[in-house]
Parts: sequence; structure tokens; C-alpha cells
Amino acid sequence: MDWHSRFLQQAGWTKDLRAYLFEQAGLKEARRVLEVGCGTGAILSDLSTRADVHGLDMDHLRLLEARRHVPSVELACGNALSLPYASGVFDITFCHFLLLWVRQPVLALSEMKRVTRLGGAVLALAEPDYTSRIDKPAALAPLGRWQAESLKRQGADPGVGKRLADLFRDAGIMPIETGPLGGGSGSRMGRSNPDSSTGLQSREALPTSAERDLEWSVLEADLAGLVPADELRRMKMMDEHAWERGERVLHVPTYFAWGIV
Repeated sequence: MDWHSRFLQQAGWTKDLRAYLFEQAGLKEARRVLEVGCGTGAILSDLSTRADVHGLDMDHLRLLEARRHVPSVELACGNALSLPYASGVFDITFCHFLLLWVRQPVLALSEMKRVTRLGGAVLALAEPDYTSRIDKPAALAPLGRWQAESLKRQGADPGVGKRLADLFRDAGIMPIETGPLGGGSGSRMGRSNPDSSTGLQSREALPTSAERDLEWSVLEADLAGLVPADELRRMKMMDEHAWERGERVLHVPTYFAWGIV
């Protein structure tokens, strides 16, 4: 599985949203910025700022790859539940598809708040709700149930997105703005519909064959040992035929939130 390609794909889904939210949060004036759960550097490589940028991840191998993609960023190996930074040292602290993987998301957000200065911003740019995933035709509906079950077995919370605003409040961060990504063609968040799964579902921007292949790579990795390989191959064939006929719907509601410390 090429995780950097996957992270770049996810970064593409939220590009318009990030531009809007970083402007609201004052990125142009920021002096120090931190991404918690930076992975291979997919988001940091697209961050346009004069600030001193930091990235943290607990996966040492992904950090090694991030060093190649964002050599000017200060990278650290650490846990989101106990950030290795002093209090109040960042102007903006953010994460992207992180909290679903954290066993104590309120503690992670509390730590993000702690290391952010008074008046600074905390942002969760994308958190999915796989429990509300929609798959059509109906014969493909088991894919969503299987993926949610697989995520639970991996220690993730597949429904964290729908609770994101409440998690912010529980961490003592009052959300200034929160809601689902991809609010439609009239949304100021952009024209695309950046779901946490295949991503671009609208008729204006259907996923390419390469994007669908990448999605299936993730599904196959998630469902290995949970679903028989023959059944997955049958589902993949049905999926391809549904796209070709223009009948495929795949939607994973994905949410954002941000607030001021």
C-alpha cells in the first residue's frame, strides 16, 4: 500500500477547505504552526506560510518519508495524547484524518489546545463518519459495514466525525465553525465533494480509474482476513460495473471543526 499516495489523495479532497479555514485562522500572520499526525507530509508539503512549521507523528517510518517531502519542516516523533511541546507555543495547531485513530480524542484535542497560545486556533480539518456511509447499488452496501467493522478491529472509531463538534466542546474549545465537507456546488468550501473514502462523487468530478484503484487498495488492506478474497473480487467487479453504468454512489460524511483558544 502506497500510503503517501493515499495521503495526497485525501489532501486533494480538502484543499479548498484548508485554504478557507487557514485564512480564517490567520495563517498569514502565524509565526509557529503544528500539524499533529503529519504522516508522510502530504498536507505540510502544500502549506504556504512564512511561519516556523512543525509536524508530529508516532510512526517513525512515515516521518522518514516526510523528511524527503518537507525537508524544511521541524519533525518530531511523538504521541498526540502527550505532545512534546511547551504550552502556548503555536499560533495554529491542526490535524487531518487523525482523531478517528486516537483512543482518547478529547485528550488529543486538549493537548492541541494546551500547546496553542491564547487567541490561537485549533483545527480538525477532516474526520469521517463511516457508520453513515452510503453505497449504491444496494448490493454494495456490505462494503461500508465491513469497513466500519475493520476500523473498529484496528482500534479506530469509525463514527468520530459526527461527534466532532461535541469533542471540541468537551476539550474546552468552542467551535467557531463546524459541519460536513463538500457542501454542494454553492458552498464556499469548494465545488468538489471530498468524502473520506473515494472522494469526488459528484457528477462534475467522478473519480478516475486510478483513484478507484487506490480506494480498493485501502479496502483490500482493511478487509484482509475479515472478508474472503473471492467475495472481495466479486464486489470489486460489481463496483466497476456500477461506475461504468453511472449507477455508483459512494458517500462517507466527513466533518471539520475549528475554534479559538
